[in-house]
Amino acid sequence: MAAAIADPVRRQILVMLRGGRLSAGQIAGRFPISRPAVSRHLRVLRQSGLVRDELVGRQRLYELDAGRFTELAAWLAPFLQPSDWEHRLDALETEVYRTRRERRAADQTKENTA
Repeated sequence: MAAAIADPVRRQILVMLRGGRLSAGQIAGRFPISRPAVSRHLRVLRQSGLVRDELVGRQRLYELDAGRFTELAAWLAPFLQPSDWEHRLDALETEVYRTRRERRAADQTKENTA
């Protein structure tokens, strides 16, 4: 699968397919390379399981196979370290919850003394 996404043309095809199914002709029309070259790229993506195709009439339609991306994301997750922003947002969330708890406790104390 890594070899399939290593090529920039194949990555562009994957990005295009995020918007939905496209025919081989529609995909090929967006590249300055020959149709047979685009067909080879589509074949590599299909063989890797990243896209699937369906023959509809005379057109071959391609779409993403999201299941393979889930596997890839799960494999990559341990290599990704949380960014500094994620830590800061987690700290902000904790502070918001703490402040809400304190306000509720203060409001409840006011109600009990009134």
